[in-house]
Amino acid sequence: MPTIEHSIWINAPVEKVYAVAREVERFPEVMPDLESVKVLERSEDGSRTITEWTGLVREFNNMHVKWTEEDIWNDAEHTCHFRLIKGDMQRMEGEWRFVEEEGGTRFYSRLDYDYNVPLLGALVKNLIHKKLEENVQMVLEGIRSRAEGA
Repeated sequence: MPTIEHSIWINAPVEKVYAVAREVERFPEVMPDLESVKVLERSEDGSRTITEWTGLVREFNNMHVKWTEEDIWNDAEHTCHFRLIKGDMQRMEGEWRFVEEEGGTRFYSRLDYDYNVPLLGALVKNLIHKKLEENVQMVLEGIRSRAEGA
């Protein structure tokens, strides 16, 4: 199963970066390939959310990719564990970690996924991996931009 791991340093306190990351419904503002994120459920304490995502893959004739995920937020540890509930992928899960570092915050992102389509060639699988890498980078950059600019 492919894994995508990236990190970015953000010039903002960990509490601020973590708060910006929790506003997932605002991600389409900074991610051009993300059409919408809708919060379907949120626990009373806000530690568990169910969100519905709609993305766009322009390279595949503007194909829409949809999924629903569960996010478990841990305020004490500044982490988010997420997993696919349903959607176009067979499996998707990962973790975000926010760690104080050098007067700012290091944002670590790990995504494990499985996207199997019968007769899908290596070229298309590589394109999907590249698109997911780009999206992870857009999340990191978007959160940095909002946290540093807010």
